[in-house]
Amino acid sequence: MRLGLWLSFLLLPALAQVLTLPDLRARTYGEGGFRVERVLEERPAFTRVQFSYLSDGLRVHGFANLPKGRGPFPVVVVLHGYVEPSRYRLLAYTTPYADFLAERGYLVLHPNFRGHPPSEGAPAQGLRHVYAVDVLNLLAEVRRGAFPQADPARIALFGHSMGGGVAQIVSLVDPGLKGAVLYGSMSGDERRNLERIRYWSGGSRGQELFALSPEVLRQASAWTYLAELSVPYSVHHGTQDAQVPPEWSWELCRRLKALKKPVECFSYPGGHLFRGEVDRVFRERVLAFLGRVL
Repeated sequence: MRLGLWLSFLLLPALAQVLTLPDLRARTYGEGGFRVERVLEERPAFTRVQFSYLSDGLRVHGFANLPKGRGPFPVVVVLHGYVEPSRYRLLAYTTPYADFLAERGYLVLHPNFRGHPPSEGAPAQGLRHVYAVDVLNLLAEVRRGAFPQADPARIALFGHSMGGGVAQIVSLVDPGLKGAVLYGSMSGDERRNLERIRYWSGGSRGQELFALSPEVLRQASAWTYLAELSVPYSVHHGTQDAQVPPEWSWELCRRLKALKKPVECFSYPGGHLFRGEVDRVFRERVLAFLGRVL
C-alpha cells in the first residue's frame, strides 16, 4: 500500500467525526431516550441523580444536582475538560463546581461526553464537535421538560479547558443560551487546538491537522463566526497556565470587545485549575455573572 493511501486509511476514524459549524446548525437535536437512572446522593441543599439520554444513537450519561424545592430553577450545564477516557468516572474533577452552584440554587447538569464512562461510544481524537452534539441533545431534552423543576428559558454553560472549547461551539449553534463561563478554555481556532493536542499526545491524537483542508478547519472554528455571537461570555484564565496558553483567552477577549459583544475577562495568578484564594475569587465572579444573565 502506498504511503499516502496508508495514511488516509489511518485517518478515516478521525475524518468520520468532522463537523463544521454550518453542519451543526443544520442538524436537529433531541433524540429522546431520557431517563433518570438512580439517585446517587442526598445533600441538604440538593439531590444528585444519574441520568442518561441518546446522542447520535449513543447512550450518554451524566449527573444532575437538583436543588431542593419546586423551582423553576435556572440551569447551568458544566462541561468537563480532557481526562484520559479510560480513567474517567461519572463524578469528575469538575464535580466541586457543580456542587457549589447547586448549593446556591442552580440546577446543574454535568454530562460525561461520549466515550467517557459510563457514556457509550468512542472519544473524539482531535476535533471535539461530537461533544457539542452531546450537549445540544441534552439542551433539547431540558427544553422538552426532562427536568420539571428546570427553567428552560434560563440556561447557561460552564466549560473548563476542553469543555470551554465545546462551550464556544455550542453557544454559536444555540443562541437561546443566556451565558457561557469559559475557564482556562481551549481556543476557538481549531488549528491551534489540533497543534496543541498533537503536542500533548506525542502525535497520537490531532491528526486532523494534516487531513483537513484549511477551509474545513476555518468552518469548524468558533473563531470564524464570532461576529454572529449573541451569548454573553465570562472569560477566566490563569497567567501561570502551563497547559492551555492564556493568550488564547486574551485574544478572544480582544476580538469580542472589538466586535462590541457582551464579554467580561479576568486573569488570575494561577494555573490550569485554580486553588485557594484564586478559586474563591473566581467562584464569586462566576456567581455574579450567572446572577446577571440568568
